[in-house]
This record gives sequence, C-alpha cells and structure tokens, in this order.
Amino acid sequence: MRKYFGQVGKLKENKIEEYERLHRAVWPGVLKKIQECNIRNYSIFRNGTEVFSYFEYIGSDYDADMHQMEMDKTTQQWWAYTHPCFERYAVSSQSEFFHDMKQIFYFDEIKSEEGTAV
Repeated sequence: MRKYFGQVGKLKENKIEEYERLHRAVWPGVLKKIQECNIRNYSIFRNGTEVFSYFEYIGSDYDADMHQMEMDKTTQQWWAYTHPCFERYAVSSQSEFFHDMKQIFYFDEIKSEEGTAV
C-alpha cells in the first residue's frame, strides 16, 4: 500500500546555497538506496530557511526500509554533508533534522462509474 509523507525542516541561513548545490548533483548511490528502500516521487522544496519534502512509500515495512537506509555507508556519507546544513528542528524527541507531518487530505482523481478518470 502506498503511503504519503510530508516533512519539514529548517536550514541554517549560511548553508542554503550549499544544500541546494548538493541537491543539484545527488550521488547516484544515494538515489539507488532511496529507490531500493521503496521511496518514490521524492521532492524537496525551500522557502527561505524552511524546507519541505514530499515522498511516497510503496513498500510493506517502512521501519525496516528506513533502517536499511540508515545503515548504508554511502547514505551516511551523504548525510555527513547534508545534516550540518540544518538547524536542530526537534518538534518531538523522534525528530532532529526533519519532522514528519500528519497527512490530513489526499486527492488522486475522480473516476466515472466505469472506473476511468473523468
């Protein structure tokens, strides 16, 4: 079953350019691990120092996939560059850099009685 995630974080003002530069050339190994961990349609948006990310999870065990990502050496090296760009954004004890948001609405498409998009 597909799950949808929104996350918020806050960049350090003096790290905005570096964070954007890093994301103009994401390492292939990081992208491969994201895909292997069943994440799709991953986007990051910025407004000033605020960062919003969106992704869809298509796997069956989110915690196991996230653990696999956390244990990946390439991803750990990538985070060594990206995490210092963030202010501590601890909305809860579970979040340090990004905080998962609660999904309150989803719309895909209206279908006709025959099941096709209108």
